[in-house]
Amino acid sequence: MPNFNYKIIIIIYMVIMSIIGFASMGIDKKRAINKKWRTSEKTLFIIAFLGGAAGSVLGMRIFKHKTKHMKFVIFMPLFLVLQIAALLFICIVY
Repeated sequence: MPNFNYKIIIIIYMVIMSIIGFASMGIDKKRAINKKWRTSEKTLFIIAFLGGAAGSVLGMRIFKHKTKHMKFVIFMPLFLVLQIAALLFICIVY
C-alpha cells in the first residue's frame, strides 16, 4: 500500500475552502453594493466553519464586509484560531 500523506490533503482542503470563503465574501459584498440577491449569513458561517475561516477573515478585512456585525467579528476569528490549532495539532502530533 502506498504511503498516503493525509496532511497534504488536509492542507489542500483548507486552502480550497479559504479560497471559497474569500470569494464568498467578495461576491456577497458586490451583491450588497448592487442591491442584488445575497449569500445568506448561515452559508458564510458554514463555509468558514468547514475550513474556510482564513479566507473569510481575509475577505472581511479586504472587502470591508460584515465588519460591523458582532457575530462575524467574534466568530470568524474564533473559527480561524480553532482551525489553526487543529492544523498544528494534526501536523505536529501525527
